[in-house]
Amino acid sequence: MLSVMVRAITYGTLFVGFVLVYLPGRALSWSGVVRPEGFGVGQMAGMAVGAAGAAIALWSILSFIVVGRGTPAPFDPPRLLVVRGPYTYVRNPMYCGASLALGGAALFYESAALLTYLLAFILIAHLFVVFYEEPTLVRLFDGDYDSYRARVPRWRPTAPRASRL
Repeated sequence: MLSVMVRAITYGTLFVGFVLVYLPGRALSWSGVVRPEGFGVGQMAGMAVGAAGAAIALWSILSFIVVGRGTPAPFDPPRLLVVRGPYTYVRNPMYCGASLALGGAALFYESAALLTYLLAFILIAHLFVVFYEEPTLVRLFDGDYDSYRARVPRWRPTAPRASRL
């Protein structure tokens, strides 16, 4: 379990650092956006949305470690199908959390550049899920994933339905 946790923290840190910190920082820099001088409604809303997104993403990663015995990295995935925790409500909570975090940053900085980056992130995540993750999960977990997919939506969280898993 310790080895899985170390790998997950390493991969998670690299992903978050690059996709959710470095690249958005570059987008802000390229667009000339600087930190807001004041702290208003946009900044408060951005911090709340960003914190909610970060919490969801962290909960998702911890679920991969504890329940799935793996990491969020596609090359070191969970060994077991994860259908508990945030995965009870939506099939892709890690991407949803990351999207909320990016949306929070866009609100905080009142930045069209970050909003554009967020939209690109959502599109790329969707394509990755549809063309790589879902076919891989069908192959690895066969009927269990099909049953899960029938109960839990891909992107829009809903109340959990009864499970036979």
